[in-house]
Amino acid sequence: MFLCCVKTIKDVFAIYRDGLAGVYDKQEIEALTLLVCEEISGLSKASIKAFPEKEVTGEQATKLQNILEQLQTGQPIQYILGYAEFYGLKFWVNPSVLIPRPETEELVEWILDTWQLAVSDRQWAVDNGQLPYQLLDIGTGSGCIAISLKKNLPQAQVSAIDISATALETAKQNASLNNVDVNFINADILNIGSGIANQQFKVIISNPPYVTLTDKEKMHSNVTDFEPHTALFVPENDPLIFYKAIADFAANNLADNGLLFFEINESYGQETVQLLIDKNFSNVELRKDMSGRNRMIKAILIKH
Repeated sequence: MFLCCVKTIKDVFAIYRDGLAGVYDKQEIEALTLLVCEEISGLSKASIKAFPEKEVTGEQATKLQNILEQLQTGQPIQYILGYAEFYGLKFWVNPSVLIPRPETEELVEWILDTWQLAVSDRQWAVDNGQLPYQLLDIGTGSGCIAISLKKNLPQAQVSAIDISATALETAKQNASLNNVDVNFINADILNIGSGIANQQFKVIISNPPYVTLTDKEKMHSNVTDFEPHTALFVPENDPLIFYKAIADFAANNLADNGLLFFEINESYGQETVQLLIDKNFSNVELRKDMSGRNRMIKAILIKH
């Protein structure tokens, strides 16, 4: 039916609207169709909107049909296309890594704003006689946080760890794609060895697993059925397991006045703040994302 009915871009929107009605809401379907048409046609979003009567070739129609069939299973568009956009950069993604999300871009923005403010106040001035500041991303996945920070802070030394060797391969490809040098390390923060210990980082960042089984029931199947469970879920009886481990690691491996940044489960904002206070972090700040949800935390470690 698809191939015989699709003659123009307008037809594509109509068939995608019908074909995905039970999977996504109208706004999501519109955005997905626009993205797919942009990918397949090579036209800009503005051109697609301006010229809905533009003809679709037979080859394009076949590709559009294949993508629609995959979308109908709930598979995320980023996995279908093989890439995602994050903080103005392109990242290869596959089922071994989480798909980068807009709220994580907000975390990166907060880190960069904090860095620039510290530099302008001469708190973090790096003289010729000093080593560059070191940053560590824990649970890097696709590498989106570490790579975006390195791209915007070329003077920093950025390291990133992940328990998944497959995820690290994807992250290394993304570092190469974006022409940055990041030190990737295969390690488990819950059982950290000596390979990353005893270093002094100026900033430690993590967007660790934090989804409970209760949260899972409320999530879209395109997340729970396709994205890696080891990067998503935590035990219902210990939802802050990774935050505890990372805070303990940071207490030993952050430099004096070093910063710890977390993306968090909105349901455990105050509990995560209290966890950090109990572990002697200072100036713990809980921040909402653009949707008004508690999603980020910044804390300072003062050692003297």
